[in-house]
Amino acid sequence: MKSVLKISDMRTAEDVNKIRYCISNNEGIIAFEINKEKSEVSIVYDNYFVTKDKIIQCLEDMGYMVL
Repeated sequence: MKSVLKISDMRTAEDVNKIRYCISNNEGIIAFEINKEKSEVSIVYDNYFVTKDKIIQCLEDMGYMVL
């Protein structure tokens, strides 16, 4: 599966690092790319292990708002 998530409050390099850490800790993530300028994260994942909702929940638990 592939998803593009819009994260409204991603502004600094520290935000990018926190988001990278959060996403990479989920089992089933194959690849992801963070675009700070567009405030988007493109994620390729195996939905057998992780769902889009679980990824969104992880980001929201870190304090980010996913649109």
